[in-house]
Amino acid sequence: MMGVIANERLSWRLAELSSATGLSLPFLRKEARLGKLPTKKISGAVVVLHRDVLAYLQLDDERANNEQN
Repeated sequence: MMGVIANERLSWRLAELSSATGLSLPFLRKEARLGKLPTKKISGAVVVLHRDVLAYLQLDDERANNEQN
């Protein structure tokens, strides 16, 4: 029997990520185009892996903290 899949999302479409984070869709598209937000294309859909979302948000948080100091 296969293992149980956790309730954690595996990936996000950009529109879903925009709704979940409050970041605008054009901003997320720009970040992806610049390579700051890693994306994958699966069956024509652009998705961001959940682990990449967490890493992206962590990097952004670290940048903000560095600018304050």
